Amino acid sequence: MLLYIMATPRERMITSTALLIRERGAHSTAISDVLHHSGAPRGSAYHHFPGGRTQLLSEAVDFASDHIAAQMTGAATGFELLDAVVARFRGALLESDFRAGCPVVAVAVEADNGPVLERAGAAFHRWHDLIAERLVSDGVATVRARELSVFLTSAIEGAVVVARATRDVTPLDSTHRQLAALLHAEMGSTRDDR
Repeated sequence: MLLYIMATPRERMITSTALLIRERGAHSTAISDVLHHSGAPRGSAYHHFPGGRTQLLSEAVDFASDHIAAQMTGAATGFELLDAVVARFRGALLESDFRAGCPVVAVAVEADNGPVLERAGAAFHRWHDLIAERLVSDGVATVRARELSVFLTSAIEGAVVVARATRDVTPLDSTHRQLAALLHAEMGSTRDDR
């Protein structure tokens, strides 16, 4: 929270946009909502984001991408990466009374303009690359690590959506256990088709 208080109006607006999108979706997040949430002056939107709402949404997706990527890069193992990402989503769901999902998913589902959708796609590709790199470092064959990275991302994001809809973390917890078992089986594999 301290970093948010010390952030510039531009940074606060980007953070606020990501936070609002993860709870409301992209279409329901207006620039006026972002200004109110961030406490930024009215003229800030046009001053800091001359590309308008598209630029603001794109930069919010980049912010969310960076945030998740930092968690992934900080993980020492594939298991630690899985645990950290799931714990973060689980905490956000519970703290927000099941309103908070992933802003990148929200934008990907609702995106009606190319630049924002491209940013969401780039975020997913980035996460896939980071997961695959971690798994390869853990001894998983490169081709298999790429497949698993897409599967892990899709399973976790899908579980978050179901958890939000059912207002229950059971789908996320169950998915977490199944993915951990899958990783354990993969780490025990002696195949090397890198």
